[in-house]
Amino acid sequence: MKLFFNSLAGILLLLDHVASGVGSDTVLVSVMEEDSVIFHTGVETNQQEDIKWYFSSTRIAQINGDLSFICTDVQCNHRTEIFRDRLKLDNRTGSLTITNIKNTDAGVYELKIIGSNSSSEKIFNVILNGVPAAEQEEVKRNEGDSVTLNCSEILKQNDALTWHFNGTLIAQLTVDPKKACIDVQCEDGGVRFKGRLEVNQTGSLTIKDTRTTDSGLYKLQMNISHSSFSIARVKRFSVTVTDLGLSSAAVAGTVGAVVVLLVGAVVIAGVIYYRYRGYKPAAQNENSVNQTSLKQKDITLKDRGCP
Repeated sequence: MKLFFNSLAGILLLLDHVASGVGSDTVLVSVMEEDSVIFHTGVETNQQEDIKWYFSSTRIAQINGDLSFICTDVQCNHRTEIFRDRLKLDNRTGSLTITNIKNTDAGVYELKIIGSNSSSEKIFNVILNGVPAAEQEEVKRNEGDSVTLNCSEILKQNDALTWHFNGTLIAQLTVDPKKACIDVQCEDGGVRFKGRLEVNQTGSLTIKDTRTTDSGLYKLQMNISHSSFSIARVKRFSVTVTDLGLSSAAVAGTVGAVVVLLVGAVVIAGVIYYRYRGYKPAAQNENSVNQTSLKQKDITLKDRGCP
């Protein structure tokens, strides 16, 4: 329902701009929460007098051609602090980057470029679509299985993506084939996977013949390029590979050890018990010894039949 209303709001805003005569300059940008987006100006700052960015009619960024004045967010407007250090302005082009997109960032962004001989405007209509892509997905497999971590994006020619495992680059797809790599081909990929990785044309990563050492955090970063804007999207996968054979052996070994310990304890307890039952306390004094000797003599004499 939330997605429906967001989409409806975006369509209404777009129709509003068309009706006002600026629809042809409106760029529709569909993003997810926690994405980063770059709005491109298509110009160079040193060839312009001023580049200004507005969000819902509030100035949020500005840069002069001679770089004498640069501001973002609260620096431009002391009455508001919408983005809290999530804005970045490119000094060379004046392009605006918004990191870690939030629900409150949806809306209309207006770019005004003031040149020495002409001025131009462009409008970006940002719509939030769906749940955050950066939410971590849990994946569990048994050792020896294959696992595919899905990109779930339709990549175009100019798009690029990278795969990292526990912070180490293990695969990269770019427009430039010289920069593309997988596993040991990557600069810091090492030989952990030894040819067990595959990346298909959609960008999904497959790990064949998984091992327990493959357990960890996999991060996919996608750079989705358009003529007027770019989107950086991140997906995370927590992969756990279980060695069932090792676990069974460990359990069997533990049970066997417990049985041996229990049997040993029973045997020792039995020996102690029988020894204790056959034990006779020694005489405590001389009288006791003499009385015991006399009784033994009396018994012996009676056995021999003496009067």
